[in-house]
Amino acid sequence: MTDNPSIQEPRQDTARPDAAPDKKPDDQKSEDKKPDGEKDSEQKDGGKKPVSPEKKRKIRMVLIGAGVLVLLVGIGWFAYYQIVGKYHEETDDAYLQADAVTIAPKVGGYVEEVLVRDNQDVAAGQPLVRIDPRDYRAQTEQFESQIASAHANADVVRAQIAEQESAIAEVRAQLAAAQSNAAFAANEVKRYAPLVEIGAENAEALSARRNQAAQGAQQVAAQRAALANAEKRVGTLRAQVRQAEAQAGSAEAQLKAASVNLQSTTLTASIAGRIGDQTVRVGQFVQPGTRLMTLVPVGSLYITANFKETQIGRMRVGQPAHIKVDALPGVELNGRVESVAPGTGAQFSLLPPQNATGNFTKIVQRIPVRVSVEATPETRQLLLPGLSVKVEVETKGAKDDTKRIRKQEENHQDDVKERVEDQQKAASEARR
Repeated sequence: MTDNPSIQEPRQDTARPDAAPDKKPDDQKSEDKKPDGEKDSEQKDGGKKPVSPEKKRKIRMVLIGAGVLVLLVGIGWFAYYQIVGKYHEETDDAYLQADAVTIAPKVGGYVEEVLVRDNQDVAAGQPLVRIDPRDYRAQTEQFESQIASAHANADVVRAQIAEQESAIAEVRAQLAAAQSNAAFAANEVKRYAPLVEIGAENAEALSARRNQAAQGAQQVAAQRAALANAEKRVGTLRAQVRQAEAQAGSAEAQLKAASVNLQSTTLTASIAGRIGDQTVRVGQFVQPGTRLMTLVPVGSLYITANFKETQIGRMRVGQPAHIKVDALPGVELNGRVESVAPGTGAQFSLLPPQNATGNFTKIVQRIPVRVSVEATPETRQLLLPGLSVKVEVETKGAKDDTKRIRKQEENHQDDVKERVEDQQKAASEARR
């Protein structure tokens, strides 16, 4: 025992059943003779058999090989990314679309016949729906009768004009005769007046000649008035002809409109496609503009791919694209970039974002890109608007555009800087 009370001698716990028995002196000597490395190995392995050097060498070779393989894979991936990968922009925010046409009537009426069924393929110009045409046919017949009546009235008035022109000719002849008689009577008065003065003729003869001259003048005036009235009557009749012709023209215009309405009672397909969302039924009363069905041009599908704003820097019209449709696993289609939207999708939303007030959180914007689809007719029959697709665009053809744009901007900034310096020098010299 030591004098220090804080230090206590260790006591052997004889109560533990799993306590190791005391080693014999021979065992202790054999352990002391083992190398330190083997002692540590046995202590770490809990007394197990140590790993042989050959096995350690194999493990070391496997680890080295795995490290080399990982390194080679990393180098290969990096090389692929630098040469090809970074020029491939892809997105799965893409969908098939088509410019569907809504079939709606131009005229109202009861549906007489539905000539197609839902999901049916139709050709351009094929009849789809017929509306009861009886009312519109009656309108066309009414306007046709109005046209015929107007033309008949015009013909009657033209006949009256012809008669009036004959009467005018007769009046003109009578006027000419009256003028001749009046002139003869006036000459007789002039001839008899000197004779009466010398006594060769009596005054009664001169008075008679003067009465004849006055009557001739009155007849001339009457014939002139009759001629004026006849010519005025012809003018009135010609106005009636123009009015009848105008009525005929108005009726013809109304007839054209009625004919268009009559033709519009048969709705036809404006394009080739497939019928969908058909809601019209026979006997249904429809108003102009009522949606009856939708015509989808399944042969003219395209893709709207929403790429991130960080992906379109090298994207150009005409670049090739690779397309994978979720509905056709294992099938890869080709296409090309047709156009890039003039703004982000948020700009064309119902409520465009306004970031001038409040807190701002930057969100990566997406730009719609239209991509064409190159596929066989059989494949197009399986493609439908709204299907999800994955689009990958090859932008390697525009890899030098970024450098060129950067160089142009640097040159532009240098030019601006030089102009500003020249202006400053000119201003300083002017102040001097």
